[in-house]
Amino acid sequence: MKEKIIKLTIGIFSAVLLLTFILSGCSAVRSSAEAIGGAADNYSEGQVMDKAVSEAPAMQEAEGAAAATTAAAAVVDSGSELYTEAGSADSAAMQVISTKLIKNAYIQIEVEKGTFEKIFFQVASLADQNNGYVSNSQSYSDSDGNMTSGQITIRVDKANFDAVLNKVKAMGKVLNVNITVSDVTQEYVDNESRLKNLDSQRASLLKLMDKSVTVKDSIEIQRELSNVEGQIEIIKGRQNYLDNLIGYSTIDIAIAEPQAITESNEGGFIGAVRRGATGALTVLRVIAMVLIAISPLLVIAGIVLIIIWQSLRSRNRKRKKLQAMEAQKSQQIK
Repeated sequence: MKEKIIKLTIGIFSAVLLLTFILSGCSAVRSSAEAIGGAADNYSEGQVMDKAVSEAPAMQEAEGAAAATTAAAAVVDSGSELYTEAGSADSAAMQVISTKLIKNAYIQIEVEKGTFEKIFFQVASLADQNNGYVSNSQSYSDSDGNMTSGQITIRVDKANFDAVLNKVKAMGKVLNVNITVSDVTQEYVDNESRLKNLDSQRASLLKLMDKSVTVKDSIEIQRELSNVEGQIEIIKGRQNYLDNLIGYSTIDIAIAEPQAITESNEGGFIGAVRRGATGALTVLRVIAMVLIAISPLLVIAGIVLIIIWQSLRSRNRKRKKLQAMEAQKSQQIK
């Protein structure tokens, strides 16, 4: 009986100990789980905070960029009128640059026989009809005194250049056409810039002239002012010349009637005489050219021959004189 009680007590004690162990283990596991969950929550919060801290400068930069963009947009909106004006000025400058062209043309036409004078005066009137004028003209007549060819130079408004050229082409048979276009834009723009600079220099010199005290300073300023004004006049003259060439195109027209083909008859006695005379003249011309070419040699040879002849002649005279003296001596001896 006693042994049963002891075994029962030991079993109850073991059960209590086992239950206590199980309960303590569950509480420990729960505590660990709570600790792990809190750590996880703390870790997540830490990541969020670190991310927020790391992204804060980027967000600030983004906000700053947005603010800058907004400010730039405001500046563009406020300065849109100025930008438009600048664009318009550039467009106008390009339009001015594109018009600085000098057009010239040369055209050669053949007209029907007996119509030269009519066509010639039609071309002259064509210049007047297109805001132009005749700058030069000349005509030639044949052996019968009839004008059959000539050349006329007209200058017309640049807007009518193509139209006038086409009308001239329709007046006869076109033999040759040559059109040239010269771009003087760079020179024109450079001259305008030089004029602005020289005008500024002249204004500065005039101010210095008003402030000059001594006569020497006034003379030096006046000399420099005269130099600047001379350059201004030269450039203005060149600009006026270019404006005239640009505004009025030049067209040179050569007009001629067809030339009659003459038949030549070189056969028979007359033809033979002509050919013989031509050949003789050719031979004489060649001989004359040869003689002219060797004339210096002929002169030298002539001088040498004269010297030799004179020396031989003097030797002969001496010989004859000696013979005469010997003959006299022989006679005296006898």
